[in-house]
Amino acid sequence: MTVAKEYMEYPMRRYGMDQDFYEWSILFNRKKVQWPNGARVALWITTDLEFFPLDQPAKPFKAPGGMVTSYPDLRHFTTRDYGNRVGIQRIWRVLDKHRIKSSVAMNSMVAERYPYLVNAINARGDEIIAMGVDQGKLHYGGMDDALELAQVTESLTTLRKLSGQPIKGWMSPAKSESWNTLKYVKNAGIEYVCDWVADDMPFELTAPDGAGKLWAMPHSSEISDRKIIIDNKHSEDEFVEQIQDQFTGLYKESEKHGGRILSLSLTPYIMGLHYRIKYLDIALRWLMKQPHVWVANGTQILDAFKKQ
Repeated sequence: MTVAKEYMEYPMRRYGMDQDFYEWSILFNRKKVQWPNGARVALWITTDLEFFPLDQPAKPFKAPGGMVTSYPDLRHFTTRDYGNRVGIQRIWRVLDKHRIKSSVAMNSMVAERYPYLVNAINARGDEIIAMGVDQGKLHYGGMDDALELAQVTESLTTLRKLSGQPIKGWMSPAKSESWNTLKYVKNAGIEYVCDWVADDMPFELTAPDGAGKLWAMPHSSEISDRKIIIDNKHSEDEFVEQIQDQFTGLYKESEKHGGRILSLSLTPYIMGLHYRIKYLDIALRWLMKQPHVWVANGTQILDAFKKQ
């Protein structure tokens, strides 16, 4: 059977990527980056504070960690709520022990339901990253434009008002975007997003319809308690080992290619349990003993990156 000539015609066929969101480049060919004070690895810790509604919609899909059983799924709802009430406090105690400031990715619904968390974040000096309204209000291809704009506006307006922070970072619930998400968050003053798990370093994005430029930050989906312990079903010992291996690899790579970023993502209802929290302590104790480590939040890392 002969394939029609038109089958091979593709208007976006060219060198590099067949889309206009970012330009093609090889990570190892890019300009070397130097972090402050001669650091070789920037340690970026992000904790997710999520709200899962009991009536969480099943379409277009359920965000990871969502409700499982028929309504009302009290077992999973209260487990997630436990993370926001109890688990996060254990994580913060460990971070305080090692004098670590972090980023907190937060649904605006969490800020409304748990105002004391916003106060605690500000008291700690942590950065808030907007994470939409809640884990039931996703961004996805084909969604109504007005609805998505309303969700972006509600999230950022609420978080900025309640926290007093400028809110420069964005993470979509479940890291899911529509074709227009970048445009809406850029127009709302966002400087970086955490949805594009592509490189180990920041890269520039072009928002649609002439909205302008913003940045993709390397927020890891691999080096996280959810991926390692829940999805991959590895042990807590292996969680520590994989963090150490990630650092060791990045540190060796930085000798030739310049500064790198170790992103560690934490979930309070996973890592904040009694029998797991000690492993976070072990991992951070090891990391903080390593040479040339710079602890910073997302905005600080991006600001240092853009100056070079």
